[in-house]
Amino acid sequence: MDEPGMRAELLLLSPSFLVPCLDHNGAKVWDTLAIAEYLNEIAPKAGLFPSNIIERAHCRSISGEMHSGFANLRSALPMNLKGNFPKFRIWTGAEPDIERIAEIWRNCIQSYGGPYLFGKKPTVADAMYAPVCTRYKTYNVKLDPVCAAYRDTILAWPALKEWTKEAREEPEDLEELDVEF
Repeated sequence: MDEPGMRAELLLLSPSFLVPCLDHNGAKVWDTLAIAEYLNEIAPKAGLFPSNIIERAHCRSISGEMHSGFANLRSALPMNLKGNFPKFRIWTGAEPDIERIAEIWRNCIQSYGGPYLFGKKPTVADAMYAPVCTRYKTYNVKLDPVCAAYRDTILAWPALKEWTKEAREEPEDLEELDVEF
């Protein structure tokens, strides 16, 4: 993102210079939580959030925590869908983030019965934590059985499998990002 050409391309796609950015029927939405809320508004029957008000508030809370937190985890375990680093040494600064995420996952699965965070169907919270699951696989993060089962459930999610497959097939250099601005 430090290259001028890439910055210009991203600014065309997202006014905040942040990704992802949803462009749908004239709406441009570039914040993950705002995207989730927008999708919930246009497809309320999709069940993106739990129907129970208390569970829905909990879902929004842990989604918000993922959205705005865990900076050490993000720095120590960068997203890399093509990588596999089984002997990667995790920076100790990331350990509290890993422990907090495990606490969230265990609490949700115990409270709502799993296999997803809020029960039998995936919600926005599962989508928010899906990148963490890929990081945990990439860097071979050791997890307790409950968290490992949750990670594996998310990694087996058809939408995530398709996204991961497509990402792995992308070339290292994208021609459309090599344009001069």
